[in-house]
Amino acid sequence: MQAILPYVQILLSILIVVFVLLQQRGSNLGGSFGGDSATYNSRRGAEKWLFRMTIILGALFIVSTLAPLFLR
Repeated sequence: MQAILPYVQILLSILIVVFVLLQQRGSNLGGSFGGDSATYNSRRGAEKWLFRMTIILGALFIVSTLAPLFLR
Protein backbone atom coordinates (compact mmCIF):
# COMPACT_ATOMS: atom_id res chain seq x y z
CA MET A 1 0.00 0.00 0.00
CA GLN A 2 2.76 2.42 0.86
CA ALA A 3 4.44 1.78 -2.49
CA ILE A 4 1.35 2.97 -4.36
CA LEU A 5 0.65 6.00 -2.16
CA PRO A 6 3.14 8.43 -3.76
CA TYR A 7 1.66 7.76 -7.20
CA VAL A 8 -1.84 8.33 -5.86
CA GLN A 9 -0.73 11.64 -4.33
CA ILE A 10 0.88 12.76 -7.57
CA LEU A 11 -2.27 11.91 -9.53
CA LEU A 12 -4.50 13.69 -7.00
CA SER A 13 -2.30 16.79 -6.98
CA ILE A 14 -2.33 17.02 -10.78
CA LEU A 15 -6.13 16.63 -10.82
CA ILE A 16 -6.52 19.33 -8.15
CA VAL A 17 -4.40 21.74 -10.18
CA VAL A 18 -6.37 21.00 -13.36
CA PHE A 19 -9.74 21.44 -11.64
CA VAL A 20 -8.69 24.69 -9.98
CA LEU A 21 -7.45 26.07 -13.29
CA LEU A 22 -10.67 25.04 -15.06
CA GLN A 23 -12.75 27.07 -12.64
CA GLN A 24 -13.21 30.44 -14.22
CA ARG A 25 -13.95 33.32 -11.97
CA GLY A 26 -15.23 36.45 -13.66
CA SER A 27 -13.40 38.82 -11.35
CA ASN A 28 -10.91 41.35 -12.56
CA LEU A 29 -8.31 43.32 -10.61
CA GLY A 30 -10.91 45.63 -9.11
CA GLY A 31 -12.94 42.69 -7.88
CA SER A 32 -9.98 41.24 -6.03
CA PHE A 33 -9.75 44.40 -3.92
CA GLY A 34 -13.46 44.52 -3.14
CA GLY A 35 -14.47 47.01 -5.81
CA ASP A 36 -16.93 44.81 -7.66
CA SER A 37 -18.54 42.86 -4.83
CA ALA A 38 -22.16 43.92 -5.50
CA THR A 39 -22.84 41.04 -7.87
CA TYR A 40 -23.16 37.45 -6.71
CA ASN A 41 -23.49 34.52 -9.07
CA SER A 42 -24.40 31.10 -7.77
CA ARG A 43 -22.63 28.10 -9.23
CA ARG A 44 -24.64 26.06 -11.70
CA GLY A 45 -24.02 23.06 -13.88
CA ALA A 46 -20.42 22.32 -14.73
CA GLU A 47 -19.06 25.07 -12.49
CA LYS A 48 -20.82 23.54 -9.48
CA TRP A 49 -19.55 20.08 -10.40
CA LEU A 50 -15.96 21.35 -10.75
CA PHE A 51 -16.22 23.10 -7.39
CA ARG A 52 -17.49 20.00 -5.60
CA MET A 53 -14.97 17.72 -7.27
CA THR A 54 -12.15 20.07 -6.22
CA ILE A 55 -13.31 19.81 -2.61
CA ILE A 56 -13.55 16.01 -2.84
CA LEU A 57 -10.12 15.73 -4.43
CA GLY A 58 -8.66 17.99 -1.75
CA ALA A 59 -10.15 15.82 0.97
CA LEU A 60 -8.80 12.67 -0.70
CA PHE A 61 -5.37 14.28 -0.94
CA ILE A 62 -5.41 15.08 2.78
CA VAL A 63 -6.47 11.51 3.60
CA SER A 64 -3.74 10.09 1.37
CA THR A 65 -1.19 12.36 3.04
CA LEU A 66 -2.22 11.30 6.56
CA ALA A 67 -2.62 7.61 5.65
CA PRO A 68 1.04 6.65 6.26
CA LEU A 69 0.69 7.80 9.87
CA PHE A 70 -2.04 5.23 10.49
CA LEU A 71 -0.63 2.41 8.34
CA ARG A 72 2.48 1.82 10.45
